[in-house]
Order: sequence, then structure tokens, then C-alpha cells
Amino acid sequence: MKPVRTLCYHPSFSHRDTIMAKVYFYYAAMNAGKSTVLLQSSYNYRERGMHTLLFTPAIDTRFQAGSVHSRIGLSETALIFDANDNLLKMTEEHTPKPACVLIDEAQFMTRAQVEQLTDIADFLNIPVLAYGLRTDFRGELFEGSQRLLALADELVELKTICHCGRKASMILRLDREGNVLSEGEQVVIGGNSMYVSTCRRHFRLREPGALKTEPALYDRDKKSTY
Repeated sequence: MKPVRTLCYHPSFSHRDTIMAKVYFYYAAMNAGKSTVLLQSSYNYRERGMHTLLFTPAIDTRFQAGSVHSRIGLSETALIFDANDNLLKMTEEHTPKPACVLIDEAQFMTRAQVEQLTDIADFLNIPVLAYGLRTDFRGELFEGSQRLLALADELVELKTICHCGRKASMILRLDREGNVLSEGEQVVIGGNSMYVSTCRRHFRLREPGALKTEPALYDRDKKSTY
């Protein structure tokens, strides 16, 4: 007789699937194309006739509310959530049932919300793809990123480069004059701060390299976060 496999019970859990869904955390520094990869992943599902559910945090006010935008101009409608929302409940109530859940700017999730993502994968059997920053401009982990690093089934680093050509894994915050800032709130909304991705060495040296005042790095009109 084969051993009986026991699983934790959840009212929405289906026993018809034997391969369990996973939580993926795609992390990177700034301007690595995280939102672009998210939108491409969503498109891949939709192209095959499957529905996806996108989430975006209310705290990120750089673009039109209720949508995920990429720097290359792609966008898609998304549900807005704040720190008080239950992502598991929002997913359960969404119709039609999504084949995949995708979260933009996942670093802004609370610890509890990351755990809700694991419930979506474990009990609803829906794969979850979370995209976000690992650390802030001080080199400290965001709350959401810290919990994702602990709980995600798969960790995937999306790469971008420092001005020296090495892999950029850190972020510097600069003021309007180009001076590196080492203090301040972790999340800044509505400011004109500038963010530059660098390698660890140039992060420690506080050297952002030559700067270009292009929209990808310095947006005069839109609000910025981080």
C-alpha cells in the first residue's frame, strides 16, 4: 500500500493537482527591467489563453494608479494594494481564477503579505512571481524583500551593470546636485531624488560615476520612490 500524502487543509485547496505551485522572487537593483520581465511573463500566460492577476503597491505613485508600467512603455492593469490588504483574500475573490499571480515592487509588501503569497501557492496552487528590489539606498533589506528571501522557493537575480562594467547589486540615492545621500527615510515619495545602481565596491566608495539626466535616472515630473 502506498503511503497517504497529508497536506495542511485550506477551504480553497484543490486535491486534483499533485505538482505544487511555487513562489518566485525576481530581485535586482534599479533599472534592471524588473517590470518589463513581469509584463512579459504575464503576456506569455495570456497568449496561451490563461488569466493573470497583477498587484501593484499603492505607495508607488510614479505612474498611473492601477497599472504596472515599464520604462520601455509597456503597461498592464493591476490591482492596487496597501499594507492593510490581504493578498490571499483578494486572489480568492478575483474572477476569473488566475493561472498566475504577479507582484510589482514586491519590496513594499509587509511580512504578513509575503506569507499570504506562500498561501496562494501552497493552498490555491497558483504560482506567484514577485519582482522587486533587494536593498535600499543604505544597503538595508526592505521588509518585503527580507521575507521573500526567506520563504521563496526560487530566487532569481535580474542583472544590470555599474558604471565600471561590473554587476550592479546596490543603489545610491543622490540629491539634485549629485551628492550621495547616506541618511533619510527608506521610502521617499514625491521627491526629486536620483537613484543609481552600482556594484558593491562603488557603493562603499559612494561613487555613482558619470550621470545623465535622462528619464530613466532623473525624472523631473513624476514622483519617485525608494
